[in-house]
Amino acid sequence: MDASVTPRPAPTRARPFEKTQGRTPLWLRLWLGRDLAPSREEFQAALDGLWVGDPAMDELVAWMEEYGRGRGHKLFQQALKQGVDSLTDAPEPLVRFFRRVENRPDWVDPELLELGARFIHGTGEGATFVLRDLALMGGYLLSGFNQSLVLTGALTEGTGRRVARTGHWWIDCTEVGGLEPLAAGYRATLQVRLVHALVRRDLDRREDWDHERWGLPLSQVDMVATYLGFSVVMLNGLRLLGIPVTPTESRAVMHLWRYACWLMGVQEQWLVDTEKEGALRLHHTLMTQSQPDWTTPELARALAREPLAHRFPRLQSVRRRLRYHMHLSTSRYFLGKEKMRQLGLPEHILPWFPLMTIAPRFTYYSSHRFLPGLRERLQQRGRAFQKAAVGTLRES
Repeated sequence: MDASVTPRPAPTRARPFEKTQGRTPLWLRLWLGRDLAPSREEFQAALDGLWVGDPAMDELVAWMEEYGRGRGHKLFQQALKQGVDSLTDAPEPLVRFFRRVENRPDWVDPELLELGARFIHGTGEGATFVLRDLALMGGYLLSGFNQSLVLTGALTEGTGRRVARTGHWWIDCTEVGGLEPLAAGYRATLQVRLVHALVRRDLDRREDWDHERWGLPLSQVDMVATYLGFSVVMLNGLRLLGIPVTPTESRAVMHLWRYACWLMGVQEQWLVDTEKEGALRLHHTLMTQSQPDWTTPELARALAREPLAHRFPRLQSVRRRLRYHMHLSTSRYFLGKEKMRQLGLPEHILPWFPLMTIAPRFTYYSSHRFLPGLRERLQQRGRAFQKAAVGTLRES
C-alpha cells in the first residue's frame, strides 16, 4: 500500500496477529527456509491489501461511468479484440490502460509460458479434479470470498454457469500462446478483470456491503489468494494425485500464472516466482480470510450437485451419478472429513476414486513424460480430455 495513504482499520474478518503465529512443522520449515507464520510487516501488508482493488481498471471503469457505460464498453471491446490502435481518436483513459497491459513486463519469459502450458496439457483429468474439488470447493470454506456472490444474487443460482465460464477461461489461458496480445486467454482475462471492477464498484456503493467486516469487495488480497489457487494449490494437488512435478515444471507453471494474474490486475508486489514463495504468500493471505458460515454449505452443495447436470452423449444418467461420486470422493481425499462436515457434504464418503487411481496415474505419467514422442502424446490426450471435460458443463 502507498505509504502516503492513511492505513484503514483491519476488517474484522481477519484473524488477530497473535493467532497467525502457529508452529511450523520441521519438514515445512526446512523446505521453506523460514517459519510459515507472517511477520508483523507481512501481515500488515495483507491487511492493507484488503482495502486495495485494481487501481488501473477501477480508474477505467470510473471513466466509463462518466463517458457512458454502454459507449465505453463498446470501445473497450473493440480495443480488446482488435487492439487500441484500431480505434479512431480513442479516449486517453482507454489508451492509457491498454498501453499498460500491451507492454509486457521485462520478466515475462515466452519459453517458460509455453513450457507451463504444455505441462498443464499433460496433466489431463488430474488438473480438472484439482481445480474443482480442491481449489474451488476448498475456497468455499473461506466465507469472505462468498460475499460478492451473496449480494449479486448468485449464491446458488448459476453454479454450472460459473464453473463453465471459469473452465473456459482456464482453457484459454493455458493454450500455447493463449496470453499473447489479442489471443483468447488475453482477451478473456481482461474481460474478467473488467467484470470484477464493475462488481467491485457496484458493491462498494451498496449500504448492505459491510466494509468494517469485509474491507473492499474483490480486493487485492482476495485476487492473490485466487491466483495462487491456480498455481500453488494446483501443483500440490497434482502431486497428491500421483502426477510428478519437476522443479522446472513447477517454475514454468508459477511463471504462467504470474503473468496471467498480472494481466488480471494483481499488483507486482504480490506476484511470486517460485512455489515456495507462493506457499508463503498463500498462507499469509488466508490469515485474512473468515471462517465458514452459512454461505459455505450453500455453495458447496450446489457445486457438489453440479455434475448431475453434465451432458454426455450416452448413458447420461449413469455417468452423471458416477461423476458426482467421483468428485465427492476426490474432495474427501483432499479436504478430509472435518472440512467435508464444514462444507455440509456427506461425511461418510470415502476417498475411493483418488486412492484407486494414484498408482496407475503415477505409472502412466512417469512412463510417458520423459520420451519426446510419448510426452507429446500425453499432452495431446490430456488436453483433449480437459476440453471435453469443460464441454460437459452446462452454462444454464
